[in-house]
Amino acid sequence: MTGILITGADGFIGRKLCRSLVAEGHDVCAAVRRFPEDEAFASVKLIQVPDIGSDMDWAPALDGVRIVVHSAARVHVMKERSDAPLAEFRRVNVEGTRRLAQAAATAGVQRLVFLSTIKIHGESAGPHAFNEDDPPAPDDSYAVSKQEAESALFDIAAHSGLEVVILRPPLVYGEGVKGNFLSLMNLCRVSLPLPLGGIANRRSFIYAGNLVDIIIRCLDHPAAANQAFVVRDGEDVSTPELIRRMADALERPARLFSVPERLLRFAGKMTGKSAMVSRLLDSLTVDDGKIRRRLGWIPPFSMAEGLSETAAWICRPTDMKTP
Repeated sequence: MTGILITGADGFIGRKLCRSLVAEGHDVCAAVRRFPEDEAFASVKLIQVPDIGSDMDWAPALDGVRIVVHSAARVHVMKERSDAPLAEFRRVNVEGTRRLAQAAATAGVQRLVFLSTIKIHGESAGPHAFNEDDPPAPDDSYAVSKQEAESALFDIAAHSGLEVVILRPPLVYGEGVKGNFLSLMNLCRVSLPLPLGGIANRRSFIYAGNLVDIIIRCLDHPAAANQAFVVRDGEDVSTPELIRRMADALERPARLFSVPERLLRFAGKMTGKSAMVSRLLDSLTVDDGKIRRRLGWIPPFSMAEGLSETAAWICRPTDMKTP
């Protein structure tokens, strides 16, 4: 068995991973929600998986597969429509992951690499940098489901021949990024003055190219088996420094002014955007010493290179990308 199955292959990370693995000559099977019209998938076996849940039959997709990369997940929904969001997150992210891992173990798959999130440790680290030994402290349904999925995977690994590798990235950026990161870059693109000049926090990020590189490193590295790793770019930045770097990548001036933090938090509370404001003001850093020591991994791309690629994508068409 030599194949690599990628779930969520038509997603933000999965698409980039497929492209890299195909370029390296790997035999790739891509599980997608809908068939993509993309040359990156021209030499890839495609399997349509409209819904990843506890009743999914993975046996056909796992035929001849040695490694699984599980990047598919139910992610944050800005306007949640489910009456029981935690139950829906669990159905996909916990039970769907458990079903896939059990099927992989039965099929004789060697290893499953799982994309989790740093959010299982919480939303803010304060002056402390999160590491793999910190206790779980998930703040929302998404993070709870990812933490429970990790537990399910380690349990299956302990009772089968399947190896698991858990990656816990902070916010991932790059071509195709959405959400608050894209919103902030769009604001920088039009040089809108931002009241964040006085924020003295620190945040960790990871460029999609760096995340893809470490996923590929984890496919076969013997020291990665049955381990969890926090990952990041090689440096941490404050929110105003991030804005300056975004503006520089976009070849725009960074327009920053200072407003007291308490007023920013009050404005967030009054507008129902407290969580978004907190992510701009609070610190969240990670200590990636374990993966550097154990796997000898060094991020191949700098933050400047990652932001430059993201900016080039944003500026490619005349219309602005929307979150």
